[in-house]
Amino acid sequence: MSLLVKITLAAALILSIAVPFGAFAMGEKTKGRYKTALGVNAFLFFGTLIVSSVFMFSGNAFAAETTAAASGVAGMGYLAAALSTGLACIGGGIAVSAAASAALGAISEDGSILGKSLIFVGLAEGVCLYGLIISFMILGKL
Repeated sequence: MSLLVKITLAAALILSIAVPFGAFAMGEKTKGRYKTALGVNAFLFFGTLIVSSVFMFSGNAFAAETTAAASGVAGMGYLAAALSTGLACIGGGIAVSAAASAALGAISEDGSILGKSLIFVGLAEGVCLYGLIISFMILGKL
């Protein structure tokens, strides 16, 4: 990958973090600003994801591979491993947020159910581990 592409991707990633926080810091703290900052962040993040995917599958990132077909298969394998881990962790985070908040509310009313509530939080965290195991299995096949 050329130096210009690396600089462009680094700048886009930095801007996807800096621009929403800058917009939030300069504006009023209202709901409209939160939505604007989130929209800009999502746009820059997914734009960077699309641009980096185009460069990843163009063959430039896989200079060591001998054929274009082999680099495409390896690229799809890496993408599958990343998606399995990322999506499993997002799902696990959503599950933990729901289970942990309910567990904290229940524990504040009755402290004797701490062990029972921790089991549900642990089960929600297990989803992330399953995604990580699947990504290791995918990477082992490459």
